[in-house]
Amino acid sequence: MFDAAHPDKGPFLRNLVLGERFIGYYLLRDKHLESFRDPTRGMFLTLILADRSGQLIGRVWEDAQNMDEELAERDVIKLDGEAEDYQGRLQVRVLRARPAGAGEYDLRDLMPSSRRDPVEMAEALAEALAGIRQPHLHALLGLFFGNPEFLRPFSEAPAAMKVHHAYRHGLLEHTLEMLSLAEAAIALYPDMDADLLRAGVLLHDIGKLREYEWALDIDMTDEGRLVGHVQLTDSMLLEALRQLPEFPPSLALRLRHMLLAHPGRLEFGAARQPMTLEAAALHHIDDLSTQMNHFSGLLAERPPGEAWTDFVRGLGRSLYGGTDSDLSSEESDPAGR
Repeated sequence: MFDAAHPDKGPFLRNLVLGERFIGYYLLRDKHLESFRDPTRGMFLTLILADRSGQLIGRVWEDAQNMDEELAERDVIKLDGEAEDYQGRLQVRVLRARPAGAGEYDLRDLMPSSRRDPVEMAEALAEALAGIRQPHLHALLGLFFGNPEFLRPFSEAPAAMKVHHAYRHGLLEHTLEMLSLAEAAIALYPDMDADLLRAGVLLHDIGKLREYEWALDIDMTDEGRLVGHVQLTDSMLLEALRQLPEFPPSLALRLRHMLLAHPGRLEFGAARQPMTLEAAALHHIDDLSTQMNHFSGLLAERPPGEAWTDFVRGLGRSLYGGTDSDLSSEESDPAGR
């Protein structure tokens, strides 16, 4: 029966095929009532459904107001639905839905997670920490990463809500990507303080542990909304530095500047623009990891067989992910002949 627990999660949203009837558990990220163009038909309910494979729009065409009252945003629901076509896009026609009990689903099925193995990432992080030779920076990093109460959430946290690495273990993945990029920058620019850059990479986003909550879905905390991760990172750094009275003030100042300046521009949340080699490198390394993950995610969401993404409003353009064979002879000729 629909009111009883289902034996499994049900199909993942990314795997649904047109016409498929199914029952499953999904995260309800958002919902809103809308009016039909014909006012005599009343209201319909739009749902934003999600699981670890992605998200999909669901629509309740009948008895929408009652279902709206029964379901809560950012909750897990059990639904009986059918995959249907709507203006050329797959969506879910929701026939029945109810709130799911806590023991009915596995959270790992619902929240996206890094494709990288968390154990392997933890080992890579430990290796990077062991490679910091500067004694003051090594001691500082030990206060953070040597504390299980810090390391556990750092290893599980997302790096953002939406744009990049917005999934479990995303912050750890983002940090490791940046460490790899930092090693390339260190080899190219020997005038930089290598361990300072590495430490900046490791610490630059620690404020996100207080900016976000991610028990079920990713959301901002009150502290995150009111203060922001850049300032929270600085606060956490200062608190740790007070435990290290021998830490050189000049080194502390350079590290603080890196973390406060890492967004690069004031309108992007930086307290200052980068003014040192290490701060400039940290900003660009962060941006490269962010943009590549963002682009990769958008390209992965293309419909099967499509070379181009839909128009991405935040970027002001579509993205191309095809191959040479996807280009017509006219498109591939720079002269347009």
